[in-house]
Amino acid sequence: MSEDSNQRVAITGMGMVSACGNGIDAFEKSLLEGRSGISAIDLFPGVTPPGHIGAQCRDFNDSSIKKEYLKPQRKSIKVMCRDIQLGVASANLALEHSGLGIKEEEDPRLGVEFGADLMLSPPDVLFGAVAASRNEQGMPTDTQWGEKGLAQMEPLWLLKYLPNMPACHISIYAKACGPSNSLTLEDANGNLTLGESLRIMRRGQADTMIAGTTGARLHVIKSINLTSLKEVAEPNGQAPEEVLKPFDKNRSGEVLGEGACAFILEREDKAKERNATIFAYVLGIGSSCVRHPKTGPDPKQAMVNAIRAALRSADVTIDQIGHINAHGSGSQTMDAAEAAAILEVFGDRGREIPVTALKPFFGNCGSGSGTLEIAGSILGLRHGVVFPTLNYATPDPECPLNIVHGEPLKTDNKIFLNINVTRAGQASALLVEGA
Repeated sequence: MSEDSNQRVAITGMGMVSACGNGIDAFEKSLLEGRSGISAIDLFPGVTPPGHIGAQCRDFNDSSIKKEYLKPQRKSIKVMCRDIQLGVASANLALEHSGLGIKEEEDPRLGVEFGADLMLSPPDVLFGAVAASRNEQGMPTDTQWGEKGLAQMEPLWLLKYLPNMPACHISIYAKACGPSNSLTLEDANGNLTLGESLRIMRRGQADTMIAGTTGARLHVIKSINLTSLKEVAEPNGQAPEEVLKPFDKNRSGEVLGEGACAFILEREDKAKERNATIFAYVLGIGSSCVRHPKTGPDPKQAMVNAIRAALRSADVTIDQIGHINAHGSGSQTMDAAEAAAILEVFGDRGREIPVTALKPFFGNCGSGSGTLEIAGSILGLRHGVVFPTLNYATPDPECPLNIVHGEPLKTDNKIFLNINVTRAGQASALLVEGA
């Protein structure tokens, strides 16, 4: 099916749940004040991740979940793990922000595109079943599982941890009967959910899409896994909010977080018909995955490919882009690879174009990060600025980029590029224009 590239796709609503606050006003206030949401955590006991710090959604607690953010889905909360709760709440906020409202009848022209990480059970959820399946030596066995272990499982256990469930819950509440899809490409999800929505709408398959992502890397199992991969920064006596340093010479890794963000995308003509506020336009999408048989993932080449594909998709030149919102995880190797990719695509301008990285505000939320970054750039442009990269102090010769730091950078160029990449060599790039 052919695409109509002349069909403008507008963003008319945004909703987020993050360590910087929930909803537009709280999130925007944190960015304007340069206030990080990274702090000591109390989601689970112990000392994981290092220093027991992270970007925790503190305002998203048992009381607020039921009374405020998930009130329409309160009967379904029992089959939602935290990742799902965050994602559905962000979509509820986005729908409210857009002014669309919930129709009485099912809408075949409204679709949902939502991304999530793989979701894991906490150890205590499986403990009873595993303990029941032990043999005489006290070791869990598969031979005892069917007879003794399975009966100890929660009957609806699987529904709590399926990555397609955010889209399911959102579709049911919004009566969205148009295209529906769930993506599980970790950090690359954010750009892709908006990009796939763009393509769906340009093909004429929907007038409106709910697009977003959710991720909770602050999880006892995920935190241990990432810490063992040497991906997580050690505080080493620093204040929690000072630990994450994207592109800085003294960076030492990422800081784990949790969060979600959703957007309402509408055909421009439909948005104008209802006098909706237009915050931005989605221009183009690019993606790539590069892995070599002998050396494994090649994130740098994947980012190069994705950026170039996004430029072609949007019919935009590198000279038209006002700033780059980088993946900027704080990893020594990944930040250097991203800098190399930017320089390869942008040439000499790669050292001049403003680059920001917003994870020091809300941590690395995995799938949830990319959409939060996009929202950050859109909100900054509403104020005529690019928000700075927190904690950037010492330039790194391996990352010779023009990192926005200190104070917000004034700008009147509304077009920006958002980049995200995974350790597996999957990259995505999205071009957006502020309204």
